[in-house]
Amino acid sequence: MKKQWISILIVGMAMGTSWAIRGQFGHEQGAAWAGGIGALSLILVSKRKDWYSKIMLIALSSAIGWGAGGMISYGVVVGYGRSVDLFNAFYGLLMLFVIGGLFGLLGGGLVGLTLESSKQKRVKWSVLIAEMVAGGLIIYYFLIEQLGWLMTPPRSEAWAICLGAGLAMIWYMARNNYHPALRVALFSSMGAGFGFAFGNFLQILGNVLEIDFNMWNVMEYSIGFFSGSSMAYGVFSSKWPEEIAVPKRWENKTAFLIVFVLIPLTVYIESPRLYQTLLGKAGDLQNPDNISLIGSLTSLIAWIAVALISWVKTMKSKKSIGRKEVWLLFVLYLSAYIISSYCVTGVFKGLFMLNHHLYVVNFIVVLILLWKRFPACFEDTVSDFRSKTGMLYLIVLVTVILLLALIAINIHGEMGGAHMRFPSN
Repeated sequence: MKKQWISILIVGMAMGTSWAIRGQFGHEQGAAWAGGIGALSLILVSKRKDWYSKIMLIALSSAIGWGAGGMISYGVVVGYGRSVDLFNAFYGLLMLFVIGGLFGLLGGGLVGLTLESSKQKRVKWSVLIAEMVAGGLIIYYFLIEQLGWLMTPPRSEAWAICLGAGLAMIWYMARNNYHPALRVALFSSMGAGFGFAFGNFLQILGNVLEIDFNMWNVMEYSIGFFSGSSMAYGVFSSKWPEEIAVPKRWENKTAFLIVFVLIPLTVYIESPRLYQTLLGKAGDLQNPDNISLIGSLTSLIAWIAVALISWVKTMKSKKSIGRKEVWLLFVLYLSAYIISSYCVTGVFKGLFMLNHHLYVVNFIVVLILLWKRFPACFEDTVSDFRSKTGMLYLIVLVTVILLLALIAINIHGEMGGAHMRFPSN
């Protein structure tokens, strides 16, 4: 049992590191890259040879699921958690629990469905996607346009779209008996939700103690760590079919191009200090706030090199994908993200940030633990998510969040960046 927890820790650290890096890029594409890294680490430590052949589809589903939550606006919600009023502070942390939960629900759910899709019971992806799109639109217009249930006015209320899509996915899982996938989705949801709320508390605590560190990055690491850990626990403790649906070659190639080419390309283009510098449109390159041209080129070269090497070692190779190939994909994909993070923050101008060095430390620790090859899957696995147990977990987590809000308001006065969702008496 203890050794399985080390494997869960590996996935948590990999996801936490990539989610912290995502803070330099943001939005859907940054979350998608982090989600892909989380899936690669998950399959790598699982040691399930039958999953190696599906690695591209699993990475794609994880990238799409975790990336979809990137449309949710949460900047103001973080400010609610910094309030001195208990109701507003609890509301802020609780809504971060909801937002993080939606990240985990979609990310963990799509990973679980990909793992459970077998020869006997294939997931009908076209039906699922159609239902999730319809569910997102219906719930959004019902909650936001009709009832006016706004979480973070005047910001985007795209959380309702993710909620509708997640509910539609749950309904698809339930009526088609994809119970292990549903179990992963719910565990991932609770873990990611708690990670976001707890991360905001850590950010507040760090600011109060005047710790000279990027506390926003601590919050990002927290949601990533708890997201990866909870998803890994859900996967490793669940019972999965042995007869997997082996993907066709065109499916693998398409998934590869999206994960290893399209997502990094989008991250690059949507990062002004990378892409615009390359085009010579960033203004004065002597300004230390702007990244140098050499940094932009380095990031681009790293991304292209990773894509080419990964393509040659997997898609163009006549050998089947094994542990060595999955290990290579994980190392290259995370390395490129770390390099891009260094470049975008001005490493070639001599700007070195402590949190970036910690990314490298985390990466080294993960590689050391991977070399040890700890077991991952539990001996006693289950298929169903017990509703009573899940409700108990939910009550405990909400109670803990309430306690965190109570502690938070009693350790600080007025804070910068604080917001009030509801007027206090």
